[in-house]
Amino acid sequence: MMSGANGVAGPPGLWSEARNAEGRVYYYNTQTKATQWTKPVELMSLAERALLDQPWKEYTAEGGRKYWYNAETKSSSWEMPEVYKNALAQAQPSNLPAPPAQQFVAGGAASFSSYPQQRDRDDYGERAGTDRQIGYGQNDVNGSRAPTFQAQSTDPDYSTFEEGEAAFIKLLRRANVQPDWTWEQTMRATIKDPQYRALKDPKDRKAAFEKYAVEVRLQEKDRAKERLAKLRADFGIMLKSHPEIKHYTRWKTARPIIERETIFRSTNDDTERRQLFEEYIIELKKSSVEREAITRKSAMDELVSILKGLDLEPYTRWSEAHSIIQSNERFSADDKFQTLSKSDILTAFENHIKSLERTFNDERQREKISKARKERQNRDRFLNLLQELKAAGKVKAGTKWMNILPEIQADPCYGALLGQSGSTPLDLFWDLVEDEERALRLVRNDVYDVLEDKRFEITPKSTLPEFLDLMSTDRRTGPIPKETLSLIFDRLLEKVMRRAEDDKHASERHQRRLIDALRSKIKHLDNPPVHASSSWESIRPQISNLEEYKALESDDLRRQAFDKVIRRLKEKEEDADKEREKDRGTKRDHRERDKDRDRERDRDVRNGHSERRREPKGRASRTPEPDAYEADRRKAMADRERQYRKSSTTGLSPPRERVERDRHERISSRHAEGRLGGYDRDRREREEERERLYRTRGDPRGSRDELDYGGGGRRRRGGDSDGESVGSRKRVRREKSEGVKRKSRTPPPPVKEEVAVHSGSEEGEMVEEE
Repeated sequence: MMSGANGVAGPPGLWSEARNAEGRVYYYNTQTKATQWTKPVELMSLAERALLDQPWKEYTAEGGRKYWYNAETKSSSWEMPEVYKNALAQAQPSNLPAPPAQQFVAGGAASFSSYPQQRDRDDYGERAGTDRQIGYGQNDVNGSRAPTFQAQSTDPDYSTFEEGEAAFIKLLRRANVQPDWTWEQTMRATIKDPQYRALKDPKDRKAAFEKYAVEVRLQEKDRAKERLAKLRADFGIMLKSHPEIKHYTRWKTARPIIERETIFRSTNDDTERRQLFEEYIIELKKSSVEREAITRKSAMDELVSILKGLDLEPYTRWSEAHSIIQSNERFSADDKFQTLSKSDILTAFENHIKSLERTFNDERQREKISKARKERQNRDRFLNLLQELKAAGKVKAGTKWMNILPEIQADPCYGALLGQSGSTPLDLFWDLVEDEERALRLVRNDVYDVLEDKRFEITPKSTLPEFLDLMSTDRRTGPIPKETLSLIFDRLLEKVMRRAEDDKHASERHQRRLIDALRSKIKHLDNPPVHASSSWESIRPQISNLEEYKALESDDLRRQAFDKVIRRLKEKEEDADKEREKDRGTKRDHRERDKDRDRERDRDVRNGHSERRREPKGRASRTPEPDAYEADRRKAMADRERQYRKSSTTGLSPPRERVERDRHERISSRHAEGRLGGYDRDRREREEERERLYRTRGDPRGSRDELDYGGGGRRRRGGDSDGESVGSRKRVRREKSEGVKRKSRTPPPPVKEEVAVHSGSEEGEMVEEE
């Protein structure tokens, strides 16, 4: 170890000071290789040894003020105790400096112990004395000062870089260089000292300064941590001495309680005090939560045992179970259950019910498995019964259930299988028959090959002996039993018969289509057209060159097509005659109804009622009053006349050309309806009735019972009653003139009905409306 003042190596000690990677100081014994955090007695100064056995320790508060704390009595004081002063006084006479300890840094980097802030003047004077013997200002023999120059160098010289670095760091400590200084400030404070040149390279000096600054910061940080740890422990002891401080106490409540304590006044930072208090409260909360958790767990375990003792079912509801739990004596007598909330009790109940449900479901699952095993055994026994019937030749391909049912109906295996889930006896039977059918298909393929090789074709006239003789001549089908060959022959014969029947139906269908095609051509002949009175001989020359005519093979079929056309035309004429009779009857009824209504209106006018109800008997008759709704009725009739006339502008009767055109349209529409069938005519009438009802609802002022005077009937030009007032007649004329003006507007375009295509005869004839 080197002395930082003169560079002379001192005697090696057993203990040396070092730092770990985090910068914390520890001590290392070079002989026993032991380490410890506390400072050994060999490295302590006399003052430290004198104060080693003292209970009082010196600490520095946040603001830099020193205070003393007694570890035995847990008391503190701002004034230095007398015992502490006496111990220091005993250590004052021996003011010898302690030998510096060799320092190591964990990880290989060297570190250095702290030095006293006051420079060692004696060592420095001895080292620099020889340098000051010769210099400027010396006197000569005459007493005059002669300018002399000493060329001897004063720079220190160290054998290793580590020694020079240690001397430079000791200079920084002696100059009280702070870690927050810049390098320029450090140079101004230390450049005049000879030890400044202990390191020759300026970069080494700056690196040593940075190393020193890091070391000093770590030391300050360690001291601050130690002070805060000590203060935290003392603060916690102080708070524990006040049992009135609970985990829910706030700082503003606890501060008046502890502000007189010495530990509270040991720091002036109120934020630090509050932080320590909050840490203590957090610890109290943790301990309180742990106690509550232990109590709650114990209560939950005991509640589970209570639930197991209760007679609860898997389907018990919470409302019923809650009342049962609350009425339990063991639950209500123990206070620890009060720590459980309703949610906790519900959770325990749900877990218990789930365990009951699990047990119940396991039992049901076992019963289900047992039932499934029993059902499987019943199916196996029934399958064995079917296999026995198969071996006896009673079940084979093509066997029917009705044939096998009498054989198994009295058997217990069949009765045990009825009513259970899964496959029924019929399903198992059909499975066995399908297996037989599958095996039969393999044999059938061999039969098909033999038929193809022998060029033998199955026809409706083929016989079974002939088929069996053919199969016996081939080695592939010779071993096949006769029952199997008979079954194959029956199926082949049935297939041939079915195919012949299908061909017959297809031929008839094709023939009907040819007849319909010829009938359509006859119906659409133009020169001359076909009438109901036309004969086959007159029509035949016109169609003899048609392809449809030639496609039919016989004249009977061609005559059949012609007869259908004539029959249909006669039906249309009969329907048209019926419609005309119906229209004439309807028009006659309308005229009779109009006459009856006019006679009744005239009779009412003569009696002075003007279409009003007769006065009750016994009441005197009054002068007839004008009808308030007469104008609306007349306006509705005028609107209907306008809609009927459409293009006429004046007059009540439609023009002659329009009447003729309407009559032709009605006649043509009747002819068109005459070509329709009964169902289509009914449908047309229902659609027209719906259209009339729709239009009537669109005009609420009109009445359904009033006739359309624009068509068949006449209406009176004069007033309906002699008692009609002049004002009402003027109002009617004004409304007529307004109706004429509105009539002059452009009428809406008539709605064209699409040409409908209706079905003609039962054979599918299509008739188009022209």
